[in-house]
Amino acid sequence: MVSANKIAALHDSLTQAWHESSPTQPLAAPSGTATTDPSPDWLDLVARQHRANFELWHIEDEARAPGASDSAIAAVKRRIDRTNQLRNDLMEAVDSALVAWLAERNLPNANAPLNSEPPGMIVDRLSILALKIYHTREEADRHDAPAGHAERNHQRLAILTAQRSDLAGCLDQLWRETLQGTRRFQIYRQLKMYNDPSLNPAIYMARED
Repeated sequence: MVSANKIAALHDSLTQAWHESSPTQPLAAPSGTATTDPSPDWLDLVARQHRANFELWHIEDEARAPGASDSAIAAVKRRIDRTNQLRNDLMEAVDSALVAWLAERNLPNANAPLNSEPPGMIVDRLSILALKIYHTREEADRHDAPAGHAERNHQRLAILTAQRSDLAGCLDQLWRETLQGTRRFQIYRQLKMYNDPSLNPAIYMARED
């Protein structure tokens, strides 16, 4: 079942592994077929969604490099758009898999109060927090940092860890109440427009020219 502790542990282990050895398998889009079991197939979707955030984090760093040329920044921007689209597609796939599994159990209860966000959005936020925690810990342990740097980052690390603990509790509570029929969620489609040639005027107007 959905377990915030398992998700956080997965995020942490993958973040560590990917930093030690860059992932070699290409990040693929979701197939569109919903699994009927949240685990372990669902955790595979969680891992792939985290991978998209991992790649986004480091692609965005490339754009911030002081010596980056205009052409390099433009290329990075396109990579950011593609990867962010995939990140959102996978976030929705996480929710689609849960909805399919719940439907076989006549859940969620259509009369229950609606949660403000679905589990996939919470998982995405946990993923980003895992990356922040990893890199903040890395900064806290830097040996060549100026005075006060370690202390500042240890304080930030404590805040991030508390935030992740709170958010993990919210995810567990949402899932528990969904199974009890006392709360429901629905998939909120991101409906991104910037990558769609038929919806982004900057693209389709350029083609008309």
